[in-house]
Amino acid sequence: MLTPEIGDQISTSIITLILATFILLIIIYPLWFIIISSFSSGKAVASGAVFFLPVEPTLDGYKAVFDHHLLLISFRNSVMYMVVGTTINIFMTVITAYPLSRKDLIGRSKITLFFAFTVWFSGGMVPTFLLYRSLGMINTFWVMVIPGAVVMARMVVTRTYFQHSIPEELLEASKLDGCSDIGYLVKIALPLAKPILAVITLHYAVGHWNEFFTALLYIQDPSKYPLQLVLRDILFNAQTSIGGDAGSLSLDDMAMLENQQQILKYSVIVVSALPMMIIYPFVQKYFVRGIMSGSVKG
Repeated sequence: MLTPEIGDQISTSIITLILATFILLIIIYPLWFIIISSFSSGKAVASGAVFFLPVEPTLDGYKAVFDHHLLLISFRNSVMYMVVGTTINIFMTVITAYPLSRKDLIGRSKITLFFAFTVWFSGGMVPTFLLYRSLGMINTFWVMVIPGAVVMARMVVTRTYFQHSIPEELLEASKLDGCSDIGYLVKIALPLAKPILAVITLHYAVGHWNEFFTALLYIQDPSKYPLQLVLRDILFNAQTSIGGDAGSLSLDDMAMLENQQQILKYSVIVVSALPMMIIYPFVQKYFVRGIMSGSVKG
């Protein structure tokens, strides 16, 4: 027999399911539209004929992207920047966050204030450039990975996790067994901190993969360009060629070039986002748990 309470629960579940489905579609459809547009003809995209499936399927956009002579080099560079930079980030974050999580650290509040000061006040673009130049970092690999080795927000989240999510009794027990502080960090604290480490690793990796402005300012050698800068050059060169040939091309040729520009734009977005989309499922199981553990407590 269907009681009023069960009926209310069913109604609530149906409404929740409908709302969740609607929100999911709002989130997923823009991404799906970008993907199908990258495989559609420029004319179909420009005319608004693309909705759910590719129209007049073509790979012209991807051919234009992968034909660029620096694409594979820049992809390798971005992978190297991401791997080395993220490794440095995680190492520096851990060795900063763990001591600050210890209540017996002398001057802990002052050290924390020292790091927080860098969030409130920036050195500025020109002094930063002069500093990098004096250090010999301009147009080098290291200018892409060393600056920003510790992000204050992620360090605080990691410190909070160490301080509140790992029982102090484990530290006391390890001391009784003769374990050193470094041994406790490596053998006990870090394995228990996998959720938060996975989260900040993903955040750091995405930041390095999407890095564009640093390379634009400090990298002049095209062989050291990251992927994002090369993709930007592909789009910029395509737009420039359209504008430069405007006087010598017919209206039909201009329309064809503009249509190619449409699919090129979507192809560039897919190429730049695909690696992160592949990596994300492997750390997804840690994501919610790590965020909740590192931010709710404290």
